[in-house]
Amino acid sequence: MKFGYQTNTWGGVVGHPAGVTSIKDLFYLTNGSNEAAISDISSAGYEGIEIFDGNLYQYRNETNKCKELLEEKNVSLIAVYSGANFIYEDILADELWRIEEAAKLGKEFGAEHLVVGGGAIRSTEVLAEDYKRLAKGLDKVTEIADNYGLKASYHPHLGTIGQSPEQIDRIFEYTSIDFCPDTAHLVAGGANMEAIVSKYIERIKYVHFKDYQDGTFLPLGKGQLPFERLAQILLENKYDGWVTVELDYYDGHPKDAAIISKNYLDSIFN
Repeated sequence: MKFGYQTNTWGGVVGHPAGVTSIKDLFYLTNGSNEAAISDISSAGYEGIEIFDGNLYQYRNETNKCKELLEEKNVSLIAVYSGANFIYEDILADELWRIEEAAKLGKEFGAEHLVVGGGAIRSTEVLAEDYKRLAKGLDKVTEIADNYGLKASYHPHLGTIGQSPEQIDRIFEYTSIDFCPDTAHLVAGGANMEAIVSKYIERIKYVHFKDYQDGTFLPLGKGQLPFERLAQILLENKYDGWVTVELDYYDGHPKDAAIISKNYLDSIFN
């Protein structure tokens, strides 16, 4: 098993302000330093990183700078994370343009995975057709990923039409995209983590670990989630891919959270 960490703890989750008036520029971003994040993740003992599409896009004209940084810190780029509304046909082409930019750069820097979240909740009501529109967009994401030699996965997320287990089931009726379970979002959305991971184990090529308790995301081992049982399920099914820790925010130095989670991962997998 290989362990990675998302860089978004360094600065939190934001979006590019240009996206208010230009859909194609609505990249995910974190305001922290990429260089500090990668250095801290490496020194905490992780082998790889996941990064937001907007933070990776910052290196589009400085590809050697990013490659040298990863090489210097001896970490791999595991995945690039992107997302979209997906249900609005008029803007889908611009959203897919941005996702393709992420895939293109991901390949440039050696990534294995393209992870996307999304499926907007309308201000009026969720339409039955929205699930099919989301699935159609996810199929296009899979095509993009295939073109760049990446594995595409859908990441369930609070605040989308893919947050509850029933919604996730409905989405997967219409698309063949792989599944990147985010443990905390699944439980916060009402899922039994063990049950849904077991149900979709054949779709799982990549995993996000995040602990959770009383509405708060936490470092691993500090919340209520049954990670020992989840590790057992993965091992029983011969999963040998990346396990990436994601923590949107930490009330303290993010490196401390990374170390807490790494020690916990070592304890349950070794």
